[in-house]
Amino acid sequence: MTELLDTPIPEEGDDRQHRRIKSFVMRAGRMTEGQQRGLDQGTPLYVLPLADAPVDFDQVFGRSAPRTLEIGFGMGHSLLEMAAASPEQDFIGVEVHRPGVGALLNGVLTQGLTNLRVYDCDAIEVLTRCVADNSLDRLLLFFPDPWHKSRHHKRRIVQASFAELVRSKLKVGGVLHMATDWEPYAEYMLEVMNVAPGYRNLAEDGKCVPRPPERPVTKFERRGERLGHGVWDLKFEKLA
Repeated sequence: MTELLDTPIPEEGDDRQHRRIKSFVMRAGRMTEGQQRGLDQGTPLYVLPLADAPVDFDQVFGRSAPRTLEIGFGMGHSLLEMAAASPEQDFIGVEVHRPGVGALLNGVLTQGLTNLRVYDCDAIEVLTRCVADNSLDRLLLFFPDPWHKSRHHKRRIVQASFAELVRSKLKVGGVLHMATDWEPYAEYMLEVMNVAPGYRNLAEDGKCVPRPPERPVTKFERRGERLGHGVWDLKFEKLA
């Protein structure tokens, strides 16, 4: 999906320099006419401000419904497809890449979707400040930057502190669903999640689940499949 992800949660005792480390890299991108239209017309309607207290999403959406939050939706194709396919559910997307936000908003306007809202800021800040505890049915993290080099592993969003933060926001029975096309990162995710308290791996073999039908296949993934690249899906359910 996107390389533009979020700030790792600082461990206790970290200094200020470490707290400023980002796991996303802002890259300039050319804005298309449609993306600019999405930003201009869609921002006042669908982009939510970063709040200092948990948001009442029932009030935002005008109803109580199953709720999914996706971190790093890239250009928004999968999120749009999921929202359009499940009008009875609500979706919240988080992305810092402006062309991607514009593309998603343009799609929301074009399709007339009412069950999708967006944050265009750091996902850890959104989770920490805007999302109430025990309120999400699902949290999606599809194709985050694996930060291949060892010295960059500290920038990976999947850390013990991230797992704990997500667990606090999921309802009991809620699911953290992650996907990656880099097998070493899938193995790393498993290492982190298998020791994270309060989760159950939904894979029968304790590793990865078969590709879930509710996760749309992206053009990037189809291209990878043609080249023989694999994709690994991980699902962890909150126990308590």
